Amino acid sequence: MHSLQDEHEKQKRFDASPEQMLAFYEQMLLIRRFEERAGQLYGLGLIGGFCHLYIGQEAVAIGLQSALDNDKDSVITGYRDHGHMLAYGIDPKVIMAELTGRQAGISKGKGGSMHMFSTEHKFYGGHGIVGAQVALGGGLALAHQYNDDGGLCLAYFGDGAANQGQVYETMNMASLWKLPIVFVVENNQYAMGTAVGRSSAETEFYRRGTAFRIPGMFVNGMDVLEVRGAAEVAFRHVREGKGPVLIECNTYRYRGHSMSDPAKYRTREEVQDFRDTKDPIEGLKKTLLENGKTEDELKAIDKAIRSTVSEAADFAENSPEPQAAELYTDVLVGEY
Repeated sequence: MHSLQDEHEKQKRFDASPEQMLAFYEQMLLIRRFEERAGQLYGLGLIGGFCHLYIGQEAVAIGLQSALDNDKDSVITGYRDHGHMLAYGIDPKVIMAELTGRQAGISKGKGGSMHMFSTEHKFYGGHGIVGAQVALGGGLALAHQYNDDGGLCLAYFGDGAANQGQVYETMNMASLWKLPIVFVVENNQYAMGTAVGRSSAETEFYRRGTAFRIPGMFVNGMDVLEVRGAAEVAFRHVREGKGPVLIECNTYRYRGHSMSDPAKYRTREEVQDFRDTKDPIEGLKKTLLENGKTEDELKAIDKAIRSTVSEAADFAENSPEPQAAELYTDVLVGEY
């Protein structure tokens, strides 16, 4: 039987124009520089609570979200969510202001790093409970189907969340009702501090939908053009009313699980090997140079992005904290 994986294998990488490739490069670099700065601000005590950085995984969010229809489709993710928000093209200033708990933040400073939201962009979080966002994603997909709006839901989760029961309950219902949802496992090899092989009996996550007859796709999540190519195949399948798809993006995070994680469960050599041989930004940079871009042009882009990130950090640091009265706004109260 012809499978989605076969279709993906046929044209593995998206045939991007030079302009698209440059846009992907700029977007991934923005996430990288933004996250590096967020790490610094956390160290200075300007970001409180937890902070999970997306460094190393940039190709996943950019490859997938660049293929969405932003007028119709919805996105939901876990707590490593800054990169997904930046992939929308949302102003880095309001994201950094949210990280630092300021009134100007995209969730008025109330969500912080893990619970960002933008209903305007149909981005429904940012969720701190491992795997919970997948069940909510099922609800978003049901709403798309019920409203017949032509949209799909992109529901991200990690290799750790892949072992949560509610993920499979959602897969069962999504397949039964042919919901327009794409399940995306961002397999960054470590659930908090536990290597995939130590916590998962089936480490090929794209096969996890088999019991529910959900087709799976295995994708190199360190290659933005391959991720985008897979998105084209998966989204087409879902939009044709054929039900859900499960994509496993094999990726890697360079930093600890969160800022408080010293990451002693892996070697420096392992991290360095990924940086040296599989980095998504460096890989695309090489392609751009081969296609006629110069080192100077790419350096200028990096300089402009660093400047944008600095402006975002300054904006956040100089923005006021929410008024005390804000504690009472946006809180739902039932009538008795």
